[in-house]
Amino acid sequence: MKLDISIDGRAVPLVEAEPAGIQEVAPGLYSVLHAGRSYEVRITGNGSAWRATIEGRTFEVEISDPRNASKRSNATLAHSHQEIKAPMPGKVIRILVKDGDAVAAGQGLAVVEAMKMQNEMKALRAGKVVRVAAKDGDTVAAGDVLVTLE
Repeated sequence: MKLDISIDGRAVPLVEAEPAGIQEVAPGLYSVLHAGRSYEVRITGNGSAWRATIEGRTFEVEISDPRNASKRSNATLAHSHQEIKAPMPGKVIRILVKDGDAVAAGQGLAVVEAMKMQNEMKALRAGKVVRVAAKDGDTVAAGDVLVTLE
């Protein structure tokens, strides 16, 4: 996967060579393996700006997925809807929110069972549930939208 990342206004190409190169370990906290070195990166946002803190240094960041460039040419993570998607094919065990609910960063939104393992999908940031697209017992494919936040 290739991500376009801008740090303090400077474009930084990042190509994820291995699936384990970037791993979310907690809401807003990532373990990043880059050039043989491990980094702990904390992402925070206030709704209008995003920051990454690495080894005590804080940087303003903007992250975009080039695959979505045609859909959202100048949108940033802070200004777009957050779609919570099924990570792989499975069955929705439980939807934990309903339309109109306010959610906090890291709050559980849905539980999907895949390969006899239950995965809780969590909000990456605080927001409001604008649409619940799945219900308990639904069978979903990888990438199916479960919940949309604004």
